Amino acid sequence: MQNAVQQQYLKVQVETASPGELTLMLYQEMNKSLLIAKRLYAQNQFEEMNESLHKVRTILNELIITLNMKYEIAQNLHQLYDFYIRHIADFMIQRDEKMLDDVIEFAQGMVETWKKALLSLKKGGN
Repeated sequence: MQNAVQQQYLKVQVETASPGELTLMLYQEMNKSLLIAKRLYAQNQFEEMNESLHKVRTILNELIITLNMKYEIAQNLHQLYDFYIRHIADFMIQRDEKMLDDVIEFAQGMVETWKKALLSLKKGGN
């Protein structure tokens, strides 16, 4: 029952969110999935870890699809997202925890940056 309520809340949240808020939600979900992957890695649950990392790669691919490539910043973000997709793939092979930490740091930075950007827009850009 509680899961159904959570799913309905999430559905309403997504349906009523602005494009900026949807992007923030993707970054937050990416960060959450990375932290889960790190916990699973520490527990040697590699199959489940890979599933979580696949979700992160799917999110990054979704973020790439939404970019308007006529802007330089979109081109830069595309390169950044592509870098971290490859970084995750390399981590899945090499199992170097520092690589996973790098992606987590990136995701957390994007969450904070996007929160600030949305707040600035709500305040009128001040």
